[in-house]
Amino acid sequence: MSSNEPSASAEFQKWNRFRDNRDTSLSADHGWLSLTSLQWLPARPAPLELLPGLWSAEADGAVLTAEPGDRLTLLGPGTPVAGTLTAALADEESLLWVRSGSIVAELARRGGRYAVRTRDSQSPTLRAFDGVPAFAYRADLVLPGRFEPYPVARPVPRNTANPQVTATAAVTGEVTFDLNGRTHRLLTEDGGDGALEVTFHDSTNGSSTAGWRKLTIPVPAADGSVLLDFNRAVNYPSAFTAFGTCPMPVRGNILDTSIEAGEKTPPA
Repeated sequence: MSSNEPSASAEFQKWNRFRDNRDTSLSADHGWLSLTSLQWLPARPAPLELLPGLWSAEADGAVLTAEPGDRLTLLGPGTPVAGTLTAALADEESLLWVRSGSIVAELARRGGRYAVRTRDSQSPTLRAFDGVPAFAYRADLVLPGRFEPYPVARPVPRNTANPQVTATAAVTGEVTFDLNGRTHRLLTEDGGDGALEVTFHDSTNGSSTAGWRKLTIPVPAADGSVLLDFNRAVNYPSAFTAFGTCPMPVRGNILDTSIEAGEKTPPA
């Protein structure tokens, strides 16, 4: 059996469950596929598209003023919004704030500015979703590697999917691995609970895959050894919607080879 053929192995079965869970997560009523707009908040109270009320941003936070007839409710308790609400976020934070019918308003702060993204459970993208296309499982793209941590995380500037938003990556170290007779290096970020995350370009971008993808690497062993399973490379939300502000790879995270594993470009 070749490395490109499906396998009945335990790892293949785990990958199938991973794919099922991934599609289920993306199918959530107000998940990433439900985004229908991104609107920067003005300095003075003004209406937004798709939402009632008056919205603005001040130096210390976002402001929403609504009347009972606007039928806005706080997400969670469902309390009607009558009067003025304020909320303050740190940069890169988001808050699912209020609901209007099938729409949830997500307050976000990006690049020091406040914005509202509308998440509609009836969005055409969500209703048409039938799973993310992915390459067939590739056992030969489950690769051993080595992680070399930095003493402290290094801030590295990066661009995002939105040209109006820049960001900073906290780079935690470097992971190296061999593929196609060469040693490759990627800069890592904190993936949570001790895991690592890499955001990378490869030669499939723009043809069979989106502009970039990310991979979570399980917690390194005590000796720094890691396992990179590129079958689990996934798209950022910006591959599915024009309203994402997803981080792009930091400079240097380019693999000059094709990674024909993981998620492909979503259908338009």
